[in-house]
Amino acid sequence: MSTPPTPDAPAPANPGARISSTPILRTTLVWSAGVTGALAVVGAVVGFLVAGPNGLWSALAGVLLAAVFLAITGASILIANRWYGDALYVPVFFGIVLGGWILKFVVFIVVLIVLRGQPWVDTTVFFVAVVASIVASLVVDVVVLTRMRVPHVSDISLPTEVADDEAPLSRRRDNKGV
Repeated sequence: MSTPPTPDAPAPANPGARISSTPILRTTLVWSAGVTGALAVVGAVVGFLVAGPNGLWSALAGVLLAAVFLAITGASILIANRWYGDALYVPVFFGIVLGGWILKFVVFIVVLIVLRGQPWVDTTVFFVAVVASIVASLVVDVVVLTRMRVPHVSDISLPTEVADDEAPLSRRRDNKGV
């Protein structure tokens, strides 16, 4: 017989475990890459027609900026999921994801400072390209999530019953004294 694990013991690392969000995030990243490519082409054409070469480059910069920032979140979660099943999974997960958010914040501020005042940036085209990319990414997320079949409690493992376990006296059916 083996000794049952104590409730305070950390969960053993399970290298074969796969968290249910991994296929969803991979599919989202692949679809987002395709949508980003299409948005880059459409944005470049519309930007060129609206504001000439400056509009073309502004649209491409806006689509690229939004795509990179949106991909950082999905990629950071996929990287963090590699520690699933490890006792340190939760701190590693939050450290990686929050680190990704801080990275995005810093890079966003730097990009805005660098792009501010550039003669080739058409701010209206840039803004519309960023917003269109974010909306398209949200649409991709919704479509992927509604089409994926994921059980509601897929990452849960229920405790097993040990053969020597007995119900407490107050819960036994044969207890006539209570």
